[in-house]
Amino acid sequence: MKARLLAITVAVLVFVPAAYSATYAGGSVKKANAQSTIVVYASGDVNVQNLWQNNIIPNFEKTNKGIYVKFIFSEHGTDDGTTLARIGAAVKGRHWPGIDLVDGGLVTTMALAGLNQPVSKATAPNLKKVNSDLLVPVKGAAIPYRGSSVVLAYNSDKVKSPPKTLSALLDWIRANPGKFTYNSPNSGGSGYSFAETVVDSLLSPAILKNMDQGYDPSLKSNWKQGLDLLHSLNKYMYGNGVYPNGNASVLQLLGQGQIWVAPVWSDQSLTALKTGQLGPNIKLTQISNPSFTGGAAYLAVPKTAKHKKVLYKFVNYILSPAAQQMIVDVMAGFPAIDVKYMGDSIKQKFQDVSANTLRPTYQTKMGNDFKAAWQQSVP
Repeated sequence: MKARLLAITVAVLVFVPAAYSATYAGGSVKKANAQSTIVVYASGDVNVQNLWQNNIIPNFEKTNKGIYVKFIFSEHGTDDGTTLARIGAAVKGRHWPGIDLVDGGLVTTMALAGLNQPVSKATAPNLKKVNSDLLVPVKGAAIPYRGSSVVLAYNSDKVKSPPKTLSALLDWIRANPGKFTYNSPNSGGSGYSFAETVVDSLLSPAILKNMDQGYDPSLKSNWKQGLDLLHSLNKYMYGNGVYPNGNASVLQLLGQGQIWVAPVWSDQSLTALKTGQLGPNIKLTQISNPSFTGGAAYLAVPKTAKHKKVLYKFVNYILSPAAQQMIVDVMAGFPAIDVKYMGDSIKQKFQDVSANTLRPTYQTKMGNDFKAAWQQSVP
């Protein structure tokens, strides 16, 4: 992966410590009671912020008078750790964490840690439109609501035959010094995906499965060969080892012609092509052996969330064809519901794409350790 200040009661406001750094939606204060206000925490890039703040939330409020949504956003997930700790403590203490719905990388960890409400079609009927296979990685405790993948973007004016495999991509990088880079893994998912994909290519299937599905710190020593390989690529990177801050910075370098090839998010790059941030000379492809990571993005309802009735009404709306269309239009994301429930143009666009067939990434804690290991070993 760009609502308004909603009606809030004192009870909604008091949970936020003064030092909490996430961004809050702003606007005119509306009168509401505690049972009509939902608090949403989301993290990621600005396209995620735009989807919630300027599209899903205002359209939901417009059609559901008297229900308001307070939106909290943490760019690049910088507040995910503290938010996860806050929710964990609240669930353990059986009190409200100040958040009712979560969108971000911490959702999978919450699901596997038993912090979430189990997914129930009875509370949100539109869940029946979602492929049940998507519930397996989160043990039925998180709600898939969109999909995306990291892909390879290339300047077709300069690159006539783009790499189709990871091995070919690494060869291309060495043969074209200064024309490739990726953002630092702790600043965005596209760079993280490239780094993890390189390392994964040197891991056994059994070790990789354990890293994807659980947290075992003893496995981290298996990263060394891949991290050494990434370190050896420094001299071939843009600026002799410049790793931009965030996914958007990589798109900017591509658009300016300073680099010719880079890993990018499918949704973010398609949006950039649509808005003209990237010119028509920028094309997208996927590599194989292995492919970049991708899959479903999930929502979590903490076990001690409040406002359950209106909350699940909101969740049901997010999984409606109308809201799923916003995900396609605003983010160029994959719909989470089966495309048979969407219009004909969407059916044609996504008939060969399924979010649950994309290669998964590490379990959240494992991924955080990997980001730290990359920072220590690669730049």
